[in-house]
Amino acid sequence: MKLLIVTVVEQFEKEILRLFKKANIESFSGSDIDGYKNTASVLRTASWFPSENNGVESSMFFSFTEDENIDTLFGLIKEFNQNLETNNPIKAVVVPIERFI
Repeated sequence: MKLLIVTVVEQFEKEILRLFKKANIESFSGSDIDGYKNTASVLRTASWFPSENNGVESSMFFSFTEDENIDTLFGLIKEFNQNLETNNPIKAVVVPIERFI
């Protein structure tokens, strides 16, 4: 068993839920988060208040799941990200679990 953590911009929230289902990940938790990048963009430097740093509405999901489900999900995410027209791919990481009850 491993801990899977996935972050997505709000725009792709329904898509990641669909991918979880395809990967047989039925139990997971989620939370709304704000995503930030530390790059100076033209948009931010052209702002009336350039010191303001507004985040992007995003979501984070996590699940304790098995390797085969994670492998399937990673394949689906990789395929999804290859067809994106934005600079906000779905991100996923896996953390090994040493002990659990």
